[in-house]
Parts: sequence; structure tokens; C-alpha cells
Amino acid sequence: MEFLLYFIAGAGAGILSGLLGVGGGTVIVPMLVFIFTSLAFPEQHIMHIALGTSLATIIVTSISSARAHHRKQNVHWSVVRLIAPGIVIGTLLGAALASELDTTVLKCIFAVFMLLIATQMALNFTPAAHRQLPGKLGTASMGSLIGLIASLVGIGGGSLSVPFLIYCNFNARYAIGTSAAIGLPIAVAGATGFIITGLAEGNLPQYSLGYVYLPAFLGIALASMLTAPLGAYLAHRLPVAVLKKLFALLLYVVGLKMLWSLV
Repeated sequence: MEFLLYFIAGAGAGILSGLLGVGGGTVIVPMLVFIFTSLAFPEQHIMHIALGTSLATIIVTSISSARAHHRKQNVHWSVVRLIAPGIVIGTLLGAALASELDTTVLKCIFAVFMLLIATQMALNFTPAAHRQLPGKLGTASMGSLIGLIASLVGIGGGSLSVPFLIYCNFNARYAIGTSAAIGLPIAVAGATGFIITGLAEGNLPQYSLGYVYLPAFLGIALASMLTAPLGAYLAHRLPVAVLKKLFALLLYVVGLKMLWSLV
């Protein structure tokens, strides 16, 4: 039954990723928190394990997504190479910072982030293109910020990197494709950071590799790989604008529920 729940979470994340272009972490993290709580995982580690496991699953989905966008020539690899060092540094710092934060603080950070993403989706806000991509230092600095936030909330960073690239005069197709490739260094560095910091902790569940819970990783990764193409297929046949608003409503509920649980 436990593995079935992970498979369902991964299937939902894959479909939503392909359908709405949202990161799987927005679905995976709250579902993992719910499952780990019901399994009586140590309360002080629940959010850390959810974040680390989410980032580990994104390694698999980002490879698949980046390959698909590469075949369609939607990835600016020169930009990926330019931003990747900052991404890796920021993501590793985020994982180290998360290991020092209480799970209550991490839940609060995640909940507030969900409310912000929900508002962006509900308003369908896209930044206007105002400038070109900054130089090496500016791009690396922005990459560090994206990586830091992505690591703290367990996502692939698309909700941050896509608006940044559009702001820098990328059209939406190239912004989404390049963001998909940027998700790989975020996921690899983030998962590595959570594994390393988790190895120093005791009282973790059996089958954990640091803060990555392997049964959840396997179930979610397998399911999301299978269902992401289905989401992309449905995107051409369903009213995506309406679905985005409905998903924004769901994110509001998840974010507010997580905040309420902290009261």
C-alpha cells in the first residue's frame, strides 16, 4: 500500500508537469509530508526527507524533459553552462541551510512559496521582457538564488527560472526548454546535499540514504516517467487555462492547510 501511494504521487506529478508545466515538487513534497506523517516518521526529519526525496525524483524527470526539449531544439545550452555553476553552489548551500532549520520552519517556507506560486498561476502573471541576460557574474548570482530557493522547497526551479529567462527576452518556448535542462543540476546538487547532510543524522527510517527515502524515490520516479508524456498529450486537448486556475486553487488549499497545521 505504501509503494502504491508513492506511485500515485509520481503519476499525478508527471501528468501535471506535462499538462501545466509546473514542477513536480509542488505535488510531491506535500504528498510525501502526508504519507511520512501517517507512517510515523520522526517528526523532526519529515520535511527534510520530503525535500531530499523530491529533489532526487526530479533528477529522473528532468533528464527525460531536457532530452525531449533538446530534440525540439528548445534548449539554449550556452545559457545552461553559464548558469549551472551558480545553480550548484546555491543549491548545495540551500541543502546545508535546510539541514540546520527546524521542520516547522521548512513547512512555513514551503507553504508561503506555494501561496505565491498559486497567485502567479491564478493571475497568469508573466514578466515583460525588459533586458538581456546579465553577464557571467549576474547570471551566476541569479542561478545561486534560484538554486537556494529550489533546494529549500524541493522543486526543480522552473517556477523561478522560466520567469527569469522570459524577463531576459527569451520567448516562452526557449525559456521552458532551457529551464528543463537547468532543473538537472538543481536536482543533482540538491539531492547530493540532502544525502550528505542526512548521513550525519541518526533516527532516520530504514531504507533511507541520508534524507532521501529510497522506496518513495523509486515509486515516484517510475510513475512520473510513465505519465509525463500523457500530460503533454492532454495539454493539447484540455482547457489548460481553466485547469491552471483549478490547480492554483489546490495550491492555495495545500499552502493554507500546511500553515494551519503549524498553529
